[in-house]
Order: sequence, then structure tokens, then C-alpha cells
Amino acid sequence: MAGVGGFRSPAHRERYLLAYERAMSRCPVPDAVSDVVTRHGTTRVYRFGVDDGRPVVLLPALMATVACYGPVIPALAEHRPVYAVDTLGEAGRSVQTAPFAATPDRARCLDEVLAHLGLTAVHLVGASTGGWHAVNQAIHAPDRLASISVLDPTTVTTGFSWPVICYGAVTAVFDRTWLWRRFLRWSAGQDILDRPDAQLVLAGIRDYKPKVPFQAPPADDDLRAIPVPVLALFGGRSVVHDAGRAADRLRALLPQADVETLPDTGHYVFLRPADRERIVHRVIDFVGRVDRERR
Repeated sequence: MAGVGGFRSPAHRERYLLAYERAMSRCPVPDAVSDVVTRHGTTRVYRFGVDDGRPVVLLPALMATVACYGPVIPALAEHRPVYAVDTLGEAGRSVQTAPFAATPDRARCLDEVLAHLGLTAVHLVGASTGGWHAVNQAIHAPDRLASISVLDPTTVTTGFSWPVICYGAVTAVFDRTWLWRRFLRWSAGQDILDRPDAQLVLAGIRDYKPKVPFQAPPADDDLRAIPVPVLALFGGRSVVHDAGRAADRLRALLPQADVETLPDTGHYVFLRPADRERIVHRVIDFVGRVDRERR
């Protein structure tokens, strides 16, 4: 998609940033904040945790920013240096200045960010659309990666479900708070609209106009050729796609991947404390195993 994403007006930007600061106030205080300049714009990166060990880099869900990882950053940062990214081209503190010509550009842009920060042997972790970005990175710019972990990733091996497409389209077109509340109650399994992180996503939808290539599933051959270890955790109760089918297709295409479906987990994988603990444990165990095998 040609063009550069941006806020709809200065007033929209000001309103959004208020929501951003409220959501980020629920996250731990970062040890460092960087604005990394690349050929496509400036990417905001927050660093947390210990200095030793191969880094974990967190890629957020669509329009969700670093704030979506607030509940799990402390646990991850006890074990690894953690870098969390506001995705360039979406609402957040990153600022796009040049258009993305195609999907590989997004991977090259993140590779520039990792290079500027001096990061190698990176363990990428992506939830929802962030999982799609992690897969895109492993396909188009894998040289700095040690592994990827994808958490109920969307449009990797299956498309969005028709109910979420129709429900989301109606909600976006009419843009009524009560409709968003019903949509989130349906998709999350509980009313989360008043949470600051959910309010931030809604502010991004309302206040920001993205200009990014369409998020399409990768080709099967590209998935088969992913050169790094993969952990994939799917939410068995996810309504955004057929999680069982998505997991089965990934197992067929990448038989060496560690693929699991969490039967009682929805798409919002960090919503319940028990799910958060299980996912953090699985990720830390997986990246530790990958590091031991690389020695």
C-alpha cells in the first residue's frame, strides 16, 4: 500500500498519546528507551531486565503497542534482556516516514532496528499479528534470529474467521462504544473495554490511519523454509481463526516446530493469570533449550 501512515489530525494524535501514557503506566518502568532511525522511519524500543543472555524481542498485536506485554514483561525480564517494539506503520510511538513497498520491507526495517541495537541471536516473540511479523522476519530477514515464538498468530497458516471479519467490519464502520464493548466481550470472553490496554487499541483504530502492505498468509514453501526453531502456542478457544486447523497446518508444514494448542485459552493469551504463567514458562524453556543446542 503506497503512502505513509499517520495520525488523522494533531488533535487525534494528542488524544491517542493520552491513552498511550495511561496504558504504558501499567507497564514496568523501562531500563532504557531508544528511537531507532531506519530507512522507513523511527522505531520506538523499550529495554527491560537483566543484561546477560541472548535477548527476547517482543512484537505486539495489531495496534496494541508494547503495552499489550505489560503483564508478562516482569517475568520474562527476570531471565533475559527484553526489548519491546512499537511496530512501525501502526499507532504508537514509532513514526513512519517512508512507504513500505511490500511485505519484505517490514522485515528489513526490523532487521535495521536489531542491527542498530547490536542484537544478534535474537529470540522473537509475537502475539496475534506480532506472530505474523515474527514469521515474516524468519522468512525474509532471519540472520539475526535464534528462534521465533508465536502466540495464537493470525494469518500465518489460516485466515481470519468469517465471524470476526463481519463483526469487526460492522464495529469499525459504525464505531460505537457499545458495539466495541460487545465485540470485545465476544472475542475475549469477558468485558475488557475499560482496561487501558484495550482503550489504547481502540484509540489507535480511531485516531491513526495505517498504510502498510496487506497482512496475507505466507506461501507454504516459505513456511517450510524457515531456518530457525519455532514455538507456536494456539488458543483453543480463539474466535479470530480456526486455531485447531491453524496448528495442524503448521505441524504439517514445519514438522520440526514445537506446536501446542492450549485448550482453555482464547486469542487474548495473556488475559488469565494461569495462561500468562504457562506461556512465560513455555517461552523461557523453549529459548533456553535453543540456546543450549546452539553452543
